[in-house]
Order: sequence, then structure tokens, then C-alpha cells
Amino acid sequence: MSETPGEPLRNFLFTSECVSEGHPDKLCDQVSDAVLDACLSKDPNSKVACESSTKTGLVLVFGEITTNAVFDFQTVVRNVVKQIGFDDSSKGFDYKTCNVLVAIEKQSIEIATGVHIDKKDEDIGAGDQGHMFGYATDETPEYMPLTHVLATKLCQKLSEVRRNNTLPYLRPDGKSQVTVEYKDVDGAMVPQRVHTIVISTQHSDSVTLEQLRKDLLEHVIKPTIPEKYWDDRVVCHLNPSGTFIQGGPQGDAGLTGRKIIIDSYGGWGAHGGGAFSGKDPTKVDRSAAYAARWVAKSIVAAGLAKRVLVQVSYSIGIAKPLSLFVNSYRTGTKSDAELLKIIENNFDLRPGVIIRDLNLKRPIYLKTASFGHFGRNDPDFTWEVPKKLKF
Repeated sequence: MSETPGEPLRNFLFTSECVSEGHPDKLCDQVSDAVLDACLSKDPNSKVACESSTKTGLVLVFGEITTNAVFDFQTVVRNVVKQIGFDDSSKGFDYKTCNVLVAIEKQSIEIATGVHIDKKDEDIGAGDQGHMFGYATDETPEYMPLTHVLATKLCQKLSEVRRNNTLPYLRPDGKSQVTVEYKDVDGAMVPQRVHTIVISTQHSDSVTLEQLRKDLLEHVIKPTIPEKYWDDRVVCHLNPSGTFIQGGPQGDAGLTGRKIIIDSYGGWGAHGGGAFSGKDPTKVDRSAAYAARWVAKSIVAAGLAKRVLVQVSYSIGIAKPLSLFVNSYRTGTKSDAELLKIIENNFDLRPGVIIRDLNLKRPIYLKTASFGHFGRNDPDFTWEVPKKLKF
């Protein structure tokens, strides 16, 4: 171990987490994005800022929406809860009997006038001020951090074995956490092994803790963790607090936008603080974060860096970004100044142009609201398709 002042850790542990689609915060993200999709499916120019909250037997939908779309909020919300799997009171929540309250007003005319009214599409201003980040790394095929990828895949596997009845006693609420041992090789992150796994999952009272822990190891963990990262030293904490029968909104209140790190890079890179779900693409919290990921992934995919962080910032009502920043963590094949010039020459980060280039007026957002917005192999996730750069 080096004792040189300022010397970074060369070998270290890093942790990321994920939650399942039945986690109360994620339920709210999905409700908010389902409302957004319902608006965009009938009016692609809808302006939507939709929040949701939930507690036992209740979903509250509130915010500001200006749209020509007409739809039934009750049906949209209940369908989301049903699809998640809360379909019986024995699970603590039931789409058939829960109370759905709606408190929606129109977008402020002051914001609308300053941002988009009487402006060409490419000249619309940012829907608010803020700063957004994009990150990419070559440590996985997804160009995402391994800790985040594995935590997400564990939650996806939990959902899979619940839905296909491999483990029929599982319930929709659950969480995972993965710690990986890394080696810093000249700024590049090189995973060495999985160090620790934590899973807490809701279940019925028909299974013992002993059987649950055995099944999680055999049917969730081992099929998910690549052999090259697995050894007999991996520590697994499986439902470490004991039984987890009371879950979902009955166990904890939920709110849109409280899982922003899970939605992005699992603690790697940086985050500007703005949530994604329930926001139409004129809100740069969402669209510019998607664009920053597009930029970062394009840089790494082009072999210009092994990992990179991109920041972009905006003022409300102004189209042109206020600032653009790039950090290649000393892994670039060009200087960061050169990378900045490449980004400026290849990407137009005005909100209206981002919306056009990434085709963001489509009703595609519900599926972004669980298991992450980045690193997904889905043709609708246009920001995941690297741009061929000219330099």
C-alpha cells in the first residue's frame, strides 16, 4: 500500500444497489412514466411533470400536465400496479381495491411562454435550469459499471423467477446490492472479483428462511454472476434481517424520483440530482441526461477513452448549454481538451435537437422506470446507440 500523499487506491471495493419493480419508490416511477406515455401516445407535444406517491392502499398522482390526450387515470394507474404483481391483499397491495387520487393542473403559462411557445423545435429553451451527467466505462459490454450491471441483473432475475413460478412464493418488492473488488489500472476500472452480495426480497409466509436463502443462491445468484468473478470467498447476505412478508407500499411509503442513482450509474460518475420519471423530454433533467450518456458512450465505444464523464448545464428558457465538461480519468487516447472539441463538433446539445436526434416524443418511458435507464439492449433506448464520431 502506497503512503504517498494524494496517491489513489489501486485496489478497492465499490458497491452499487438496485431495487425491483415492486419497491414502492419504483412503483411510483412506473406510475409517473405510464401517465407520461398515455399523454405522448395521443399528443407527442404533451408537457408533463407527473409525480406519484403511495402508501397502504393508496396511489396519489399529482403535478402539472398540458396535453390534448384524453385517458382514464384510474385505468393507467391500476394497470401498472397489476403488471408489477400487486394483485391480492395478501401481498399487501391490490390493484383492484387500492384508492387512486389525482391532483393534476396545467403547466404554468409563464414557463410555457419562456420555454416553447412560438419557438421552432430546435430553438426551444430548457424546461428548467440544472446540470446533468453522462458516464461510460469499458469494463462491461454495456459500457456500464460492473457493480451496477450485476445488481440490476439480480433484481431482474428475482422478477423472472417470481413471474415464471420457479419461486412462486416471491412477492414484488425486493432489493439487491453488489460489492466488487476493483483494480485501478492507469485510471481504468478493472473488476477482479465479486466480494459481497446482499438480497432482501419480499415473500409469502409459506417458505422458511432456510429454503428461501438456498433458493436465492441456486436460482438467482449463481445463474447471474459470471464465473470469472465468482469464488468461494464471496459473502452472501440473503434476507439478512429475517422474514420480509410485509412489503411494497404497506411496508414503506413510495415517491417518484427517489432512486436516481439506481436509475443511472450506481454511484459511479456523478449525478446532477434531477430525477427522470414523469417528465416529458423538454425537461432537461431527463433528455440532457440521456444525451450526456449518448455522448459518453460514443466516446468510449470509439476507443477514445476507457471511461469518461460528461457534464452539461442549462438555464431555463435558453436553448444553448451554458457549459460542457469532460473527464477521461487519464484514460483518453487524446487530451480532454481534444475530447471536448470532438464532442462540440459531433453533438448539438440544445434540448429541441436532442429530442429530434434521439426521437424522444415517443411513448417509451414506462419500461425505463424499472431496472435502469442506461445500459439496456432495447432499440427504443436510442441514447444507447453510439454515434459514429468524426474527428
